Amino acid sequence: MQNLSAIQNFEGKYPRQLWYLFFSEMWERFSFYGIRGMLTFFMVNQLLMDEKAANLQYGATQAFVYAFTFIGGLFADRILGFQKSLFWGGLLMICGSLILATDPKAYFFLGISFNVIGTGFFKPNISTMVGALYRQDDARRDAGFSLFYSGINIGALLGGYACISIGKGSLFASWVPEALRWNVAFGLVAVVMSISLLTFVFTRRSMGPIGAGPLTPNRTDSPNRTDSPNRTDSLNRTDSTETSNSPSAAASGGLTSRRVAGFVWQEWAVFAGALLSVPLIMKMVANTVYTDYFMYAIGPFSLLYLGYEMSRHTAAEVRKLVAALLFILFSVVFWAIFEQAGGSLSLFAANNLDNRLLGSITLDPNGVNNAANSLFVILFAPLLGLLWVAMSRRKLEPNTVVKFGLGFIFLGLAFYTFYATRFFATAEGIASLDVFTMAYFVVTLGELCLSPIGLSIMTKLSPTRLQGLMMGMWFLASAYGQYVAGLFGASIVAEQANATALDKLNAYTEGYRLFGGYAIIAGVALLLLSPLMRRLMGDVR
Repeated sequence: MQNLSAIQNFEGKYPRQLWYLFFSEMWERFSFYGIRGMLTFFMVNQLLMDEKAANLQYGATQAFVYAFTFIGGLFADRILGFQKSLFWGGLLMICGSLILATDPKAYFFLGISFNVIGTGFFKPNISTMVGALYRQDDARRDAGFSLFYSGINIGALLGGYACISIGKGSLFASWVPEALRWNVAFGLVAVVMSISLLTFVFTRRSMGPIGAGPLTPNRTDSPNRTDSPNRTDSLNRTDSTETSNSPSAAASGGLTSRRVAGFVWQEWAVFAGALLSVPLIMKMVANTVYTDYFMYAIGPFSLLYLGYEMSRHTAAEVRKLVAALLFILFSVVFWAIFEQAGGSLSLFAANNLDNRLLGSITLDPNGVNNAANSLFVILFAPLLGLLWVAMSRRKLEPNTVVKFGLGFIFLGLAFYTFYATRFFATAEGIASLDVFTMAYFVVTLGELCLSPIGLSIMTKLSPTRLQGLMMGMWFLASAYGQYVAGLFGASIVAEQANATALDKLNAYTEGYRLFGGYAIIAGVALLLLSPLMRRLMGDVR
């Protein structure tokens, strides 16, 4: 088994472990985006919710998904470690998808609840493991995250298009009986998630100490140990043993004696708690009022906990954590607008788009809504990553704050493009799929300036022992973004009881015009704050 120094001192642009995590995350993202792309359409057309309720329900469900990444990050940091957290999360997601495949109408919220909890354990920790493959001063880190971010979108592309298209009957209609289309769509998610989990299981040994739990004995070089404030030496140890009179060795010996099937009692308690929480999560996800209460509580709690952790670090580390928090707060606005993709834009695609791309290609408009962004990420993320590296060599690379600001400005321009679809619509309110797809190209430029860089900056600004927590807070910001996205989407639904396609076109596009303005205002504000944030970031660029 390699030690951490050997892993981080890799040759070339990317470490081989990045490719293993790439494939595991790729298939998990197939599952996630497959279900995400079906949610709003399924609720309106199969559960017969009205569009306003479906937007709110979508925001609530996605908010819980990302809120649990914060909780999953805490348990990974303190008890499970990243590797066990990934394994447990994957199992829960497979169970949730199988439940949905059995009867998606009857067991919708039960299956979704398993997926909510499972994603919480899986998602933040695999991103943190990617960060641990690099030394803090490694200039290749951003390029690595950009490749990782591009690669996982292959799964998002396939899952986003295939699942909704199978469910609607526009893909494999001759093979899948109409009565079983949604069962097959959700069942496909379970199969692919199993591939993701098996990929991780068969390659986990190559990770060496990366992701080993803090309760794992004789793993002093694990990047997510939490028992030492000054961990520089332990991160670079080449041995894996401790002296017999070491307190930590004694603790490890005690923990080993209490292991059952390879897990200590604290780990079993986390597993049991996750299962026991399913009924509670199901009730909270099904009733959006409970979502309000939850979101009012989890944010202040996370800030208080972060404040407590800050008190245990140096002034320089605290300043960096404050900078990270500012990035997190701005990202809430970004995701609130960006995540119209799974809510209002899903309904807009179903009601107001034709199915012809470039005049000759017939595509399901909901599939395009789910997959276009991922396709553009796959095509352009590697190019943008190489651009950042080339500009860095010439000392021309924009700093992280400027990249964030550019992300907002591109997002604003994209939503003005969504607004412009009304000028290419028929008298019946059916707009051009070409203009809609072009808007997603601009959305992608904004996302590539912000999201992969955001993942990277969290690992740069966070002390090693808090990286799981800060990655969880980054996804918690996404939870608030999803929550606000549901409110935004519900606020622009056409008010008429029997609204026509033209009424819906005018209502939604007017909302997109407003959202575009919000994004540009946020981008300009971020650029104005750039000098302050750069001072807080210190030596991090």
